[in-house]
Amino acid sequence: MKNRLRVLRAVREWSQQDLAEKLGVSRQSVNAIETGKYDPSLPLAFRIADVFGLTIEEIFERD
Repeated sequence: MKNRLRVLRAVREWSQQDLAEKLGVSRQSVNAIETGKYDPSLPLAFRIADVFGLTIEEIFERD
């Protein structure tokens, strides 16, 4: 699954650690999602969307 997480985070000037704290996950989890090594659970995907004020579909897309 592809995602825009890195770009969205960079626009806000957030580090991976900043985003991780907002989501209640580890920095390593944010890194794994950004690099496509891990697909977030549906609840986490909703939290990510809420943090950015976007829909899940605006952040994630199928390969």
